[in-house]
Order: sequence, then C-alpha cells, then structure tokens
Amino acid sequence: MPETTSPTLPAPETLVPLLRRDLPQFKQIEWVERTTSTNAELLNKARTNRQRLARPWLSGAHLQEQGRGRAGRTWQNRAGANLMFSCAFDVFLPIKLLPALSPVAGIAACEALRRFIKPPQRDNLTMKWPNDLQWKTGKLAGILVETTRAGTSRLSSDHHVVIIGIGINLDDARALSLALDRQVADWCEIARDNALLEDVPVATLVTSIAHAWYEALNTIMHSGFETFPARHAQIDTLAGQHVDVLDEGHIIDSGIACGINQFGQLLLRTPKGETPITIGEISVRL
Repeated sequence: MPETTSPTLPAPETLVPLLRRDLPQFKQIEWVERTTSTNAELLNKARTNRQRLARPWLSGAHLQEQGRGRAGRTWQNRAGANLMFSCAFDVFLPIKLLPALSPVAGIAACEALRRFIKPPQRDNLTMKWPNDLQWKTGKLAGILVETTRAGTSRLSSDHHVVIIGIGINLDDARALSLALDRQVADWCEIARDNALLEDVPVATLVTSIAHAWYEALNTIMHSGFETFPARHAQIDTLAGQHVDVLDEGHIIDSGIACGINQFGQLLLRTPKGETPITIGEISVRL
C-alpha cells in the first residue's frame, strides 16, 4: 500500500490571507503557531468585547498547550499532526435550544468533510452523538461547543455567543490508538482510499467547515431545528445500535439508539418507551 502523507500545515502568515479571502463574512481571522486554547481565548474575548455584531471570528493554532475536549478532557495534539481551530458566532435562540447546537455543529462538519470523499467511501465518515466524527470505527475529530452571553454588546435576552472548536487528526492515529487504548482515525487513513484528498489544501478544509457552521446556525435562527433530525439520520453512527449512557463511569440508561429529536437530544428506545438523552457518554454494546 503506498505511503500517504498528511496535509501540510502552512505557516500562519500564509494561511490567514487564504482564509480571509474565502471567508469574507468573518470579521476577524487569526492563526498562530502556538496558543493555550482557541476556545478559551474566544470565550474570554466574547465576554469582554464591546462591539455589536462584530462576529463571526475564527481563531486557529498549530499547537494548543491546553486544548480541551468535551467533559473537561485534554485534547492531545502535536504540531503538524492536528488541524485545530475555533469559531465564534452570534446566535439569537432561547436557552432551551442551545444544547441542540452541539449536534448541529457535528452534523455540519461531517457533511462538509464528506463532500471531499468519493461516494463509495463517503458512508464511512459518520457522527457519533453528540458530535464526534468517526471514520469507520475510529474517532477522527472531536468538537467542543460552548456558549456565553454576549457581554456588554448583548442586543436582546436571547442573544448568545456560541464558540465551536474542532480538532481533526491529520496523522498519528496509530500512536494515539495505542496511547489511548481505543480506535483513532486520521485524515491520512482516509486519503489512502481517496487519492485526491492529498491535494485538498488545509485552508480549504478550514473554510468548508467554518462556512458549514455559519450556514447551519443561520438555518436554525431563521427556520428552526426541524431539518436537522433528518440530516443527522444520514450520518448517524449509532442508529439501531444497543447503547449504554454513562455518567462518571456509571450506566444511567440503556436502549436502542433511534436518532435525535427537535432539541438535539439522543432518542433511546427502552422498555419504558422512547427516552430523550441530553447528556452522558455513549458506549456501544458489542
């Protein structure tokens, strides 16, 4: 099998002009060699910003020293082996709908990346609720969604800022699988079955995902969440599988996964009927 190399991360001073050209709706775009956490930086900026409707913003880094995943986990990363960036958006939604933004971010990112994969292989890229991206049985990318009030620039009671961060494994899947004792996938693995992916620039991957998030959030604000359960069904890793819902290592519910509802909750078919799940780690029963 021919060796496949991961996409090369351009220098920040090369990458930023490309992103600004292809994402004209973004008000600020920054990319650095090293930072603590792009999500944390955008959260702090949103809370102290005084400008009204000054977003979207995009912040990326080749290396995050304190990168975070869901449930407070540390995101393991190595410069050149991971593609990591975050975006900040203004949203106008009632608080009860904010949890739905987590699966929406995963749906949009998965759809965006699928467009680069040839049809026979496309179904291997799926989303595990609430928003992990998987290639076959390995985790390819993690997404962290956080919301905050819009600080002093708040325009209404339903005005929030949502920060969406993603970390995609470009390389190192084999080492990570051994270190974490679970299956991990990377973009190189996908490229082995999709030769053209080697020619997809990093800037194009970033632009596609950022634009997909922008479009998805606009759809929710203008038309609601109604179309997303059907979109989720097309990429659902868990559909029809018997799963356990874990909280701090303890099983709190079990059942057959059967999609999501209009609030982005995972639906489980259990002896008690259909149960919506809002939080929890999902483990597939073998």
